Amino acid sequence: MVEALATDVRRAIDAVWRIEAPRLIAGLARLVRDVGVAEELAHDALVTALEEWPTSGIPHKPGAWLMTAAKNRALDLVRRRKLLDRKHRELGREAERAQEAAANEIERAADDDVGDDLLRLIFTCCHPVLPPEARVALTLRMLGGLSTEEIARAFLATEPAIAQRIVRAKRTLAEKQVPFEVPHGEDRAARLQSVLGVVYLIFNEGYAATAGDAWIRPQLCEEALRLGRVLAAAAPDEPEAHGLAALMELQASRTRARVGPGGAPVLLLDQNRALWDPLLINRGLAALARADELGGAHGPYALQAAIAACHARARAPEETDWPRIAALYGELARVAPSPIVELNRAVAVAMADGPAAGLAIVDGIAGDPVLRGYHLLPSVRGDLLAKLGRRDEARAEFERAAGMTRNQRERALLLERAAGLRAAV
Repeated sequence: MVEALATDVRRAIDAVWRIEAPRLIAGLARLVRDVGVAEELAHDALVTALEEWPTSGIPHKPGAWLMTAAKNRALDLVRRRKLLDRKHRELGREAERAQEAAANEIERAADDDVGDDLLRLIFTCCHPVLPPEARVALTLRMLGGLSTEEIARAFLATEPAIAQRIVRAKRTLAEKQVPFEVPHGEDRAARLQSVLGVVYLIFNEGYAATAGDAWIRPQLCEEALRLGRVLAAAAPDEPEAHGLAALMELQASRTRARVGPGGAPVLLLDQNRALWDPLLINRGLAALARADELGGAHGPYALQAAIAACHARARAPEETDWPRIAALYGELARVAPSPIVELNRAVAVAMADGPAAGLAIVDGIAGDPVLRGYHLLPSVRGDLLAKLGRRDEARAEFERAAGMTRNQRERALLLERAAGLRAAV
């Protein structure tokens, strides 16, 4: 009985940590001005909780308890630094006063609102001095609460490689003396795109895994959704933050329907729409409306969310408003031009105006170097050729796509479609 109770407490502590860790690290990072040190202090507080809570019980406000424990350790750290500085006479009176002020700030900060701190932490983790892969790893570690092992497993990397990536990222932030702040003006707008891009990259890797044996990785989708909600709440006047939240909510609503028995992929038009999550759909539509209210209806994420909303509102595939989707993709191509957007537009045009119209768009972008090695190009082309009755060409395209993808589930689906065309001949 005692062991079972201790196990329940440990599970509860783990759940509390997942929820509170981002706010805790964010608050501490503002005070000590070092993301790595803030993480260490937060983990020290967690260790204390693991030691005390199984006996004393989980406190009424576990987040405040952890913050107080971490604050005390931060105070100890500041005091040790002050003592060391005095002993070695390395700092003058001005530095001592600055450290004293820091200690006083920590004393006052335990109950501060953390919304701004979370936003600062998001922008710090996604700072342009870090390479994109480091931003993703650091964001998942600091804000997603994932362990190094979990991040490595999610991105099919080795644990030592991810650990080095995170260590280098924290060292770079410290060495470059990156300020723990939300940038302003043009700098903020530029950095916001990086932040949104990192969160959506995490979501996409969960929604359609680029490699491995799983078609989707729900944990990554959930972490990206949570980060998107945090970002939208912390930046309530940023329309694209709400646009991204809407896009992820609407896409995530289809998660249960995207995988069939045994983990096989289920394509959009074949999905059981009764499995789509109405709560996530409503959240997505509300976030999209908020982006529109803020004047962001034509932002790249809001436009993609509007496309997802067209699918969400259709009770059956044949009720889908494909002309509107094609028009939205046309607007997206104007706002954020790319051959991948054009490829998606080709699919929508094919559904609205026929496969020949879609194929003409695909053939027009087939030589773009960005699409070289992109397996969805031959996959889409194969689908359009099949609808036009050009089975041999379609089969060759599906086989080519299967050879290009690194996801085992997707490869099996493409080869199955190619085999079906061979049997139909």
